[in-house]
Amino acid sequence: MTLEERRSWTYLAVAVVVYGGYLFSVLGRAASAPLVDVDYVPAMLWSIGIAIVAGIVINIVIGMFTPRRDQKTDVRDRDIGYLGDRVGQSFLVIGALAALLLAMIEADYFYIANVLYLGFVLSAVLGAITKVIVYRRGF
Repeated sequence: MTLEERRSWTYLAVAVVVYGGYLFSVLGRAASAPLVDVDYVPAMLWSIGIAIVAGIVINIVIGMFTPRRDQKTDVRDRDIGYLGDRVGQSFLVIGALAALLLAMIEADYFYIANVLYLGFVLSAVLGAITKVIVYRRGF
């Protein structure tokens, strides 16, 4: 397993776990209040910050314990990264369009922010899944 494939697995795991924690936090608060009245902003900011820091720290640790021969990247790694990024960006655009439509119909900020956040998470998850699949099966 190359370093880039390990990074894809890390990116996937961090995105899923942190977003799951965010959903647990917000939906747990929604049990006592309507969903749109939940104070989601601190939980969202914390989850984004935790995802960034966790991704950096885990990748540093993985890099420290990865043999030198597995740290070299080649054209295949670049092409796989490009493909995964394109797939991920498509879901980011879908999330942005959904948020734009919600803004046009004057939906609550809660829904707009959460659709954008979901777009970011889907972008990360599906981009990482694409990379892992291509690393495992090839182009």
